[in-house]
Amino acid sequence: MTSGLVFDIQRFCTHDGPGVRTTVFLKGCPLNCFWCHNPESKSSSNELFYTPSLCISCGRCAVECPEGAHSFREGLHSFDRSRCRSCMLCARECNSNALKPVAREMSVDDVMAEVVKDREFYEESGGGLTLSGGEPTFQAEFSLEILSRAKDLGLSTCVETCGFGATELFIRMLPYVDLFLWDIKDTDHFRHIADTGAPIEPIIDNLNSVDKAGGKIVLRCILLQGLNLNDQHLDGIARISSELSNCVGVELLPFHPLGASKFEKLGLTCSVPFDLVPSEQSIADAVMYIATLIGPEKVMLC
Repeated sequence: MTSGLVFDIQRFCTHDGPGVRTTVFLKGCPLNCFWCHNPESKSSSNELFYTPSLCISCGRCAVECPEGAHSFREGLHSFDRSRCRSCMLCARECNSNALKPVAREMSVDDVMAEVVKDREFYEESGGGLTLSGGEPTFQAEFSLEILSRAKDLGLSTCVETCGFGATELFIRMLPYVDLFLWDIKDTDHFRHIADTGAPIEPIIDNLNSVDKAGGKIVLRCILLQGLNLNDQHLDGIARISSELSNCVGVELLPFHPLGASKFEKLGLTCSVPFDLVPSEQSIADAVMYIATLIGPEKVMLC
């Protein structure tokens, strides 16, 4: 049976598709957005979260680590990530959760056992399963098997995707997906490359292919003050929406800096400026502006 790396499963989600949903977050992403809310999702390999404030200096990690990545001097813990091979032996011995694996390997059975726990809430609300990440197509076979199993159980399915990947993968997913939540990071070619590490054109090509094949789509558009929160980008979103046959709405997502602490736990420097957070007025203006272009009934604020 196929297995994959899952870094979170969140129950009772209400912003990842219709109704009450369980969102399964898969590791690995082809983009490298500098503002990423989930930096632990980027790598396809497992990693370690280290939270120094939780360390009780018991020394068990230093004893267990075969690479000598952990050391103690005068009771202070030093973690040399350059020596770490992510064997997770230290995390298994850390009773304070200062060292914790970012993800766990799960089988499809493991995932579905969690998802079906809230089946009665799905039935009452029209909710179900949402696959997110990272990027679900990055673990394509695992994602396909989860989605297929969910449909066999009669569950509603959504996939949140950055849209960057082989077109074939999205078409293979199509029979098992009720709604694609399609991220549009930016509509400016040069900014998209600079800020995500990838061009937007393949993303739009895949979006059009899924749309022509009958896939139901909501565009999810993060808004960052001073970056893409401008009329030109909103015009681009409206244009993309109007050119699709099966786009049922546009979700505007104001940037928030809640991922900053995760960078620190991964041993990374967070360079995301807090002034990217939009003001309430600028978001209200954006909602009103795009509503005049595509109709207020198609605009949602997440």
